[in-house]
Amino acid sequence: MDARFLYPLESCKIIHLLRHGQAVHNVEAEKDRNALLSPRLFDAPLTDHGHQQVENLRERVVSSGLLKRVELVVTSPLFRTMQTAIGVFGNESEQPSMTSSPPILALEVARDRNGVRPPDMRRNVSEYQTLFPTIDFSQIESEEDNLWRPDVRESEEEILARGLEFMKWLWKRPEKEVAVVSHGIVLQHMLYVFANDCDESIRNELCKRFANCEIRTVVIVDKGLSTSTET
Repeated sequence: MDARFLYPLESCKIIHLLRHGQAVHNVEAEKDRNALLSPRLFDAPLTDHGHQQVENLRERVVSSGLLKRVELVVTSPLFRTMQTAIGVFGNESEQPSMTSSPPILALEVARDRNGVRPPDMRRNVSEYQTLFPTIDFSQIESEEDNLWRPDVRESEEEILARGLEFMKWLWKRPEKEVAVVSHGIVLQHMLYVFANDCDESIRNELCKRFANCEIRTVVIVDKGLSTSTET
């Protein structure tokens, strides 16, 4: 065994990063990338195959005990990610069930790359509240989507800054095991925040492109806290 690091448990968080299931715009983009500019793909939902991916992952999450361990689910406030979050971790029926579900919180900072492409534009919060009554939208300040711009695409540097902002927010949360349901490029940039702490081989594997409905688990460590607890 090659054990390189030893950190106290209280300085660690377990994060499960999940990309949404296959959505309509994913299928259309495989045929023609220009389809991503089509208004008919506004806030694209999951495909039938995407729903099946979510159902399959739900079975795994329940059988592995992960659903019972996760204390909070953070989701992007786009239709496809919230469908995935509810399908995998939630209770769609709003009825009591054998398995309790963690709270699900929608955050703008976890949404897809902003601008130009209609699939990445969200609906009004009030519409989402009707569609997803078990999701907490209290952290979203604007009813309408004020972040999506029709003529400017968010840069990768801006996405990385968002990833850093999100990880700082997440670290301040009291929960020790959290699931994040977001989008491929955003999840990659969340991982890039910590990439320099990994060996190159691990970094390349950890930060590679996410498949639809792929879940990847990492442990993040507050090294300052771990140092302060040493005797």
